[in-house]
Amino acid sequence: MDQDQYFYDKHSPSDFVSDPNGRLKALSDYGNSVEIDNNIPPRRYYRSGLEMVRMANVYLEEGSLENAYILYMKFMTLFIEKIRHHPEFASVSVTDRAINAQKLREVLPKAEKLKTKLLEQYTREYKRFHEELKVKEQRELERRKKEEEERKLREETAVTPPPTDSPKTAVPPGTSVVVMPPVPTDSIIYPDTFEPDKPKPDGLSIQTPRTLALPTVDRSTKPASLLSPSIHSKVGLRDVVIPSRLMGKFMNLAQRNTNQNIETCGILAGTLNHGQLIITHLLVPKQNGTADSCTTQNEEEIFDYQDQHDLITLGWIHTHPSQTAFLSSVDLHTHCSYQLMMPEALAIVCSPRYQENGFFILTPNYGLDFIANCRQTGFHPHPTEPPLYMKAEHSKLDNAACVEVVDLRR
Repeated sequence: MDQDQYFYDKHSPSDFVSDPNGRLKALSDYGNSVEIDNNIPPRRYYRSGLEMVRMANVYLEEGSLENAYILYMKFMTLFIEKIRHHPEFASVSVTDRAINAQKLREVLPKAEKLKTKLLEQYTREYKRFHEELKVKEQRELERRKKEEEERKLREETAVTPPPTDSPKTAVPPGTSVVVMPPVPTDSIIYPDTFEPDKPKPDGLSIQTPRTLALPTVDRSTKPASLLSPSIHSKVGLRDVVIPSRLMGKFMNLAQRNTNQNIETCGILAGTLNHGQLIITHLLVPKQNGTADSCTTQNEEEIFDYQDQHDLITLGWIHTHPSQTAFLSSVDLHTHCSYQLMMPEALAIVCSPRYQENGFFILTPNYGLDFIANCRQTGFHPHPTEPPLYMKAEHSKLDNAACVEVVDLRR
């Protein structure tokens, strides 16, 4: 499939009605719609910025030009305009700023080149769409003209039979004729077309069903998070592929902590491949754990490893040594920062005692905003209705996928 046909098939016809410059502006505006959350440390934004560039480069290589352009625009908007307004901006290290400046120098020419390429793409699509529209309109006119000609021809050639007088039947003399009065039309009983058919001989009855088309609401199409590129709301969440053996490997390396009723946590990292997010690595950082919490240490080691291997953060995983698989109030706050950056980010909970694994996300329509605006710390009560989190329906287990375990505790 060539580049033009890829985009032509991907979009609805309404996308091509607007002029190319207007369409490009809409794409740019979407990429510029980045907001800073002051509750997220600026360091996390700088780390996510590197992942934005990685994802954009993959989209560019795969030919998904719009998604690449959106992520490049988000990156530039975030680090040229928005991040300096963060109240903790002064705390950003010199090293992080230098790396970010280098990425900006790489991204700026790429984005400008993409802008030109997309404008050419939109111009070709716009021209093609209207050319095909003219052809369809011409065919429709010809069809209507032909139908009108055929109708007139039928009227002209139609033979009207001459009226014939039926001979009156003679009434024999002495025969009495009874004239019946006219039957009132309102006394005629017509079949009720809305009444279901009567039962068939075999006892079955056939009824005409009456269905109501209920409106559907897709709550997964909430405004995109930082690492979500798509402008097309119907796309929803991208699939996250999980190697089936990941949970077993994680619980094996967590066994010593589990025996002592101590939680263990790890970071899920991977790659983007044709619109799918694939977990390829399980990173286990240095950490401190208790019976109901786990805190990572030396995060720089995780960041360095991800940078060296071009890995994207796809969520986190932790054990509940003596409880079922669910998200506690602390878990909800931990996961919020992951999901604010990437809407597909997973929280996997492993419960060895109950032999169950849970794959969760905060509900996009309520839970994510609620937790992001909750200022309480530690374990604290949250309302249970509406639900704050849900099963991650976009998570897909793959029995054939491999996962590399990197234990940084050693």
